[in-house]
Amino acid sequence: MNEGRGPMVLILGGTTEGYALAAALAQRAGLRVVNSLAGRTSNPRLPTGETRIGGFGGVEGLRDYLRGERPLAVIDATHPFAATMGTHAALACSACDIPLLRLQRPVWVPGPGDRWRGVGDWDQAVSALADLGARRVLLALGRQDLAPFTALPDPWFLVRCVTPPDPSPHFAHWELLLERGPFDLAAERALLGERRIDCIVCKNSGGTAGAAKLAAARELGIEVIMRERPTRPPTATAPDLAGALAWLDEVMNGQHGDAEEAE
Repeated sequence: MNEGRGPMVLILGGTTEGYALAAALAQRAGLRVVNSLAGRTSNPRLPTGETRIGGFGGVEGLRDYLRGERPLAVIDATHPFAATMGTHAALACSACDIPLLRLQRPVWVPGPGDRWRGVGDWDQAVSALADLGARRVLLALGRQDLAPFTALPDPWFLVRCVTPPDPSPHFAHWELLLERGPFDLAAERALLGERRIDCIVCKNSGGTAGAAKLAAARELGIEVIMRERPTRPPTATAPDLAGALAWLDEVMNGQHGDAEEAE
């Protein structure tokens, strides 16, 4: 594992892909790997390599950091819904002329048998729940996204988070389930059946960790309200670790150019 002070790659991480990328790059001799985590969890799992925790202070703060450290490249492996960080990265890297890649897992796409409603924000999701008349709802969301749903007095909510929401949301009827994915199909099928869930609200995060609930919903005929991903500035993208490593090889060989998005 490399702990040297050679050319630096900055990973904006916190996702499964970010951890895998850090582990892969740490095996490369002469490469300095620095991971940036948002610090939203009290005891985060630390990736391989150097780690900094906390925000940069907006676009200006990130730009100053990049000018001081002069990384070879920046790879944005944040969550697909971390749109603010993605925008800051694009603006700061452009200002500093530093190559930027978005490591972006492909979106989930509905297939035969899926009963999905796409929404652009949580207010639309609340309206969709009211229109459906849902009675027992799984909110598979981050703890910061719960407040809009407290406006609905009738449904019972099963709230699944990694860490407890603080402050606690004021639902009329609810249960808190603290779990971290990935989840398998059998467990998701059992959860939905035992709790008698008739609707799921989630984000289109993509990837495998949260996909089992969608397969179980398809089997059980459960409605899914799916929030679509926010728009990000255009930049080079890779859908997986192999693509990110290939892009970085091009940067290191001086072959980097404008790349098409490849989600």
